[in-house]
Amino acid sequence: MNYLIVGLGNIGAEYANTRHNMGFMVLDAWAKASNTVFETSRYGSMAEVPFKGNRFILLKPSTYMNLSGKAVRYWMGQLKLPVEQLLVISDDLNIPFGTLRLRKNGSAGGHNGLANITELLGTQDYARLRVGIGNAFSRGGQIDFVLGELAPEEAAEMPEICSRAIEGIKAFAALGADRAMNIVNTRTK
Repeated sequence: MNYLIVGLGNIGAEYANTRHNMGFMVLDAWAKASNTVFETSRYGSMAEVPFKGNRFILLKPSTYMNLSGKAVRYWMGQLKLPVEQLLVISDDLNIPFGTLRLRKNGSAGGHNGLANITELLGTQDYARLRVGIGNAFSRGGQIDFVLGELAPEEAAEMPEICSRAIEGIKAFAALGADRAMNIVNTRTK
């Protein structure tokens, strides 16, 4: 079975190590661990990772965060995948840094990338894996915090966070969303 795994982020070196690029970081770590490379394609960079008879198509949209739905809708159509075979990875400032939350559906929760995907797919019934970035910013500082680079202690935790996220995605495919949620959402940092 094929799965489209979309990591949200912004393209460009200036965004590479920012909190808003958690989705890109997880997919980059997975590609590296799988000895695969991303290739430039329409609306993004893509790589493929086989796993237990499944094929994960990793997509890092090149449309910038707020227009991510354009890439997701295009590739869902090209691959002829139902929404049940889509999983989107995003950052979330409403949960503590490094905490993972897997959901089968839900609101965008103020995340513009998720909102655009929901709008262009016409449904919020798609799985998402939220990676907590915390909310250590003062009033009015949300944009600078989200687009700010990871602190050294946060960067040091990223390999373990990415590893847990990848295992959660594999569980989503192998066990189904409900069982994967029980595994992913009960584990904390």
